[in-house]
Amino acid sequence: MKQFSLSGSLRESVGRQNAAELRRKGDIPGVIYGGNSSTHFSITTKVMDKIMASSDTLELLIDIDGTVRHGLIQEVQRHPVTDKVVHIDVLELVPGKEVKTALPVRVTGNSEGVKAGGRLAINYRKVRVFGKPEELPNEILLDITNLKIGDMIRVREIALPGCKVLEAEAAAVVAVQATRASIAAATADKAPEGKKKK
Repeated sequence: MKQFSLSGSLRESVGRQNAAELRRKGDIPGVIYGGNSSTHFSITTKVMDKIMASSDTLELLIDIDGTVRHGLIQEVQRHPVTDKVVHIDVLELVPGKEVKTALPVRVTGNSEGVKAGGRLAINYRKVRVFGKPEELPNEILLDITNLKIGDMIRVREIALPGCKVLEAEAAAVVAVQATRASIAAATADKAPEGKKKK
């Protein structure tokens, strides 16, 4: 996974009043858990905005008072009215200990079906997986070069050594769908020679 380094400040007190005060100052409270102990910390809104702007699944390297903890964001809590991030939960990554996360889907190649007038549908922007931190890739890369209209790549066709994909096996991750233009072109090609439009 791609890594993102940031600095966090240790929270000396925990509670609603402390969290509200942090937010007033432009900071976001959070907790990292899953390792030997849980740690409450805060980060700046500016740093959080950079994290949220990334479409990648990021391994956070959080420096809290000189101690670097590795983790994955598990939950982001937002304000119901402003939609601003008000709290983050981070799962600490422990080598050899499997975790659940979602990896971004990227496509490569120029689909034959798209060149013939079809439309590429990416049904999953991210796919949920289960695996050890050291075996999780940056992304799920799918080659769509040979996909014709009506073809798709299903979950069961994704190969992730050392990891398990948690989506339904028959679900189509990407598919090339027919369009009106492609249907019209196919109909014209099948029409008798004398009836083809000139």
